[in-house]
Amino acid sequence: MPEKETIERAKQDKREGKAPSTQAGEFVHEEIEHIREGKHGARSTKQAIAIGLSKARRAGVDLPPPQNASEETKEQAKRDERRAGKKPSQRRSRATSKALKREGHSAASKEALSRQARAAAKKRSAASRSRSAKKAAKTRKK
Repeated sequence: MPEKETIERAKQDKREGKAPSTQAGEFVHEEIEHIREGKHGARSTKQAIAIGLSKARRAGVDLPPPQNASEETKEQAKRDERRAGKKPSQRRSRATSKALKREGHSAASKEALSRQARAAAKKRSAASRSRSAKKAAKTRKK
């Protein structure tokens, strides 16, 4: 379950009219913090981000699956959306936590996050990057 402050920050983002990906970013940030403080680990940075996005969908953030995602990922996203508002299964939750505790913590290092961001940016076109930079500049707090 996400922390109350995280849910509150995501709701605040929604009230301010920010994009669902921005709202979901709060959950991803929480997940990175959990790994850094040693609550659990992650096999890769991608996994840490995926866990955060899954938590966001289950918390009710209207985040669609990416268009270029695999069928399995799209199915999982739909499943997460259906689980929104419902309490997680205690047994499954415990099993997941136990498995993540066995993983390393380097997935949340600054280097790993930087590598992930660069790799993700490389996949996008120059026009797409430019568009999102202009949008960020427009919505930035003055």
